[in-house]
Amino acid sequence: MLITVTRTGGFAGRERTASLDTEYRSDGAELEQLAERALSGECPAEGQPVPDGFNYVVHVDGKLVELRDPYLTEEQRQLIAAVLGEGA
Repeated sequence: MLITVTRTGGFAGRERTASLDTEYRSDGAELEQLAERALSGECPAEGQPVPDGFNYVVHVDGKLVELRDPYLTEEQRQLIAAVLGEGA
């Protein structure tokens, strides 16, 4: 499973993109389950934009979801942090 996260916004307004391929990772199955939970059901990106907040576009095997901070679920936050290699 290929997971790509693009983060925009924030105080500096810079864009950052990172990808993660679960196929060759020892924690790949766990990350795939996290991605499924994070992108299923309710998508809290419907909230109003927050000044200097981050916006995320998450691609998982052809599925695209747009998310906004601070409206992230815990699973979404964990997935974004795992892919970007830093806190969400």
